[in-house]
Amino acid sequence: MSDRILVINPNSTEAVTRGIDVAMEPLRIAGGPSIECVTLKEGPPGIENQGHVEQVVPLIGAMVKKRDNDCSAFVIACYSDPGLHAARELTTKPVLGIAECGIFTALTLGQRFGVISILRKSIPRHLRYVGQMGLNDRMAGDRAIGLGVVELADEARTFSRMAEVAAELRDEDGADVLVMGCAGMARYRDRLQRHVGLPVVEPSQAAVSMAIGRSRLNWS
Repeated sequence: MSDRILVINPNSTEAVTRGIDVAMEPLRIAGGPSIECVTLKEGPPGIENQGHVEQVVPLIGAMVKKRDNDCSAFVIACYSDPGLHAARELTTKPVLGIAECGIFTALTLGQRFGVISILRKSIPRHLRYVGQMGLNDRMAGDRAIGLGVVELADEARTFSRMAEVAAELRDEDGADVLVMGCAGMARYRDRLQRHVGLPVVEPSQAAVSMAIGRSRLNWS
C-alpha cells in the first residue's frame, strides 16, 4: 500500500483542484505521505445544490474503489461532504469530508464558528449538516458571498466579498473563528486571515491534516 492521501475534487473545475493542490504545500513534509489531488471530470462545474451532491456520490465511490490499493486515505474536497458515509463502506482506509473536518477543527480554535458560503441556496444544506452534527449552539452564522464555484476565479471580486462577509460574521454574528465553506476558496485563506484578524480554517487543509495523522497512526 502506498503512503498516499488522495484528495478528490468532486467538481470538474480544474482551477479548484489547482487551488487545493497549492493549499496542500505546507502539509507536504519530508517523511510524510504524498498528497495527490484529482478532479472528477464527470462532475458538474460546481457542487451548488442537492442535485449536484447526489450526482457525484457514485462517481466518488467509483474513484475510491479504483484507487483503494494505492492510497492510505481519501479526502472528499467538497463542503457538502457528498458520498462520505457511502465511501466509508467501500474501504477500510480513512475517508474524510472537508466540512466535517473543517468544523471540528474550528471548534478547537474558538467558541463560535462562522461559515463563509458561496451561494445563499447553499446555506440551508449547511445548516442541516450542522444540525445533524449536533453543533447548532456552537455556530455563530453562515453567510454567502453570492458567487458560484466558477466565479471564484475572479480574485479581486471574490476576496472583496469574502472580506465583507467575514467582517459581518465577526462583528454582527459574534464568530471568533471562520470556516471557508467551499474548497474553491482555498487560495484566499492566508490573506483573509490576515485581513479579518481571526483564525480562518481552510477545510481541505483540515481534512488532510487529519488524514495524515490517521494514516500514520494506523487509525482506520
